[in-house]
Amino acid sequence: MTKNRTKIIATVGPSCSDVNVLSSMIESGVNCFRVNLSHGTQNEKKSYFDLINSVSDASNETRPAILADLAGPKVRIRNIDKSFKLSEGQIVTVSSGEKGDAIIPISKGLIFKNHDPDAKIMINDGKVCLEIIELLNESSFKCKTIVPGKIKSKKGVNFLGVTLNVPSLTSQDENDLALALENGADWVALSFTRTAIDFSLVKSKIKEHGYNTPVMAKIEKWEAVKNLDSIVQAFDGVMVARGDLGVELPLEQVPVIQKNIIKKAKLYGKPVVIATQMLDSMIENPVPTRAEVSDIANSILDGADALMVTGETAMGKFPSGVIDVLSDVINETEKTLKYYSRTIGKDTVDSIAGGISHAACTIAKDLDLKSIVTMTQSGGTARMVSSFRPAANVYAMTTLKTTFRALSIIWGVVPVLINKYSSADEMPEIAKQKLLEMKAINYDEKFIITGGVPVNVPGTTNYISIL
Repeated sequence: MTKNRTKIIATVGPSCSDVNVLSSMIESGVNCFRVNLSHGTQNEKKSYFDLINSVSDASNETRPAILADLAGPKVRIRNIDKSFKLSEGQIVTVSSGEKGDAIIPISKGLIFKNHDPDAKIMINDGKVCLEIIELLNESSFKCKTIVPGKIKSKKGVNFLGVTLNVPSLTSQDENDLALALENGADWVALSFTRTAIDFSLVKSKIKEHGYNTPVMAKIEKWEAVKNLDSIVQAFDGVMVARGDLGVELPLEQVPVIQKNIIKKAKLYGKPVVIATQMLDSMIENPVPTRAEVSDIANSILDGADALMVTGETAMGKFPSGVIDVLSDVINETEKTLKYYSRTIGKDTVDSIAGGISHAACTIAKDLDLKSIVTMTQSGGTARMVSSFRPAANVYAMTTLKTTFRALSIIWGVVPVLINKYSSADEMPEIAKQKLLEMKAINYDEKFIITGGVPVNVPGTTNYISIL
């Protein structure tokens, strides 16, 4: 059973490519492992899925959840013969077509549609900044160097205030998506999401493969911030990817944007993950900085469902130590949460399941009940109950391992696998028996249960009871 309500997602990599290390990380509090599909061969990527599939989660009922993180349409500098340095004020051309002197060649095939008057191009996470002077043609910009620096092959390129005609899913993404689904991905994260339409594109590809895996939008583009409401409503979850977001937008805006994304996600009952540089110093050092600990605590207090570490566990020297620190900070910070004040902060309840979820949280508070059980197929009601942030423990009981694992990253939800049942009359006894087995309640202790009739049909939550 998960001891902390805020969940932990850890990225696999060379530093944790051993079953024993992964098992130690699970013991320390990992709920889900991320596979970064931006790097490596197909065989190397598959090896990480195989590794995760070989270990058991904290409940010993199944393996941990897997988040497959697609590379997306990342723009990079193409291979150049020799790196060179730009000086301040130097005029240079950025082109997705031609190569040559005073030309920075970037990913082929990009078409520039339009740009704002103050548009800029950031290279290597903003270490080099260019101001766009004019659009020379659909594949080239004339630019002036604002922040000088070195130009090297394969460094990332971000366009601020420029509309790019690039696919949401690249050919590499389509191959990686098929690999991920075939090897057990429980969530798919779409990098560089720009509009709500991106969800339909990815979801249709997932369904073509015969799956219904939930999709998470990574908010890291200025267009995504602009289209935030529609993106949060469309996608199954969102991730605040602070790395590229801090390049696409002024750094001082990122904390407020992060808080706004969390607020929107809670409003629409969608999970939100905070990622990038959570414990960056622990790649090399065994102890985090005070600022990192404060950042983690504030993300928890703001209402994040999960915190995600990347290089800290994939390449760092102390992968298990990173998880220990996260767990300790989560545990300590959650002692201060004011649950009910957050519960009534939800603005709208616009569905039967939403109304029942809100009622369950309110009743639990008013009657001081410690447990809410949701009998669920899709996990939708459990996510909705979680979004109200109740003080009561939330137990999502499901017969489906896919739902069990997908719920592993949802705030405060304890997923529970149960045997299949055929009638609504069985649900109360199944729920009570499971809670007693888990020592979650005493024999005479009351709890709330929600469910749907007909049973075993997703999206039919229509009753609530106190047992």
